[in-house]
Amino acid sequence: MSPTKTRVLFVCTNNSARSKMAEGLLRHLHGDRYEVESAGTEPTCVNPLAIRAMNERGVDISGQRSKSLNELRGQEFDLVVTVCDRAKEACPFFPGGGKRVHQSFPDPAAVAGTGLGQLQAFRDVRNMIEAWIEENLG
Repeated sequence: MSPTKTRVLFVCTNNSARSKMAEGLLRHLHGDRYEVESAGTEPTCVNPLAIRAMNERGVDISGQRSKSLNELRGQEFDLVVTVCDRAKEACPFFPGGGKRVHQSFPDPAAVAGTGLGQLQAFRDVRNMIEAWIEENLG
């Protein structure tokens, strides 16, 4: 019998970039040990630049959609990780959540401009998230 996977939930405000990238990266890097979900306090849609930055890493998140925390009510998680300060404030407690960790990452969507500068912001945050995952969950 195989051991049960650790269930992890990444929470962000819009569930459009940081939490989606974290979900995709943890599943890609350590999906053999983790079952991963992500959700938002105010979900919108997955940011195309997050999809592009993840594709560069060989991780396809284009089939994911932004989800509300309400969609996950009733589910149990071993670890709930808030990846932005607004989500931490809006969701101080998640029913069914085990250990709670807060690790805020910059919002790449908040970077002004267009084109390569914005894409680079998504790459930088993707790399920060990957480093945090490897250090804390790897």
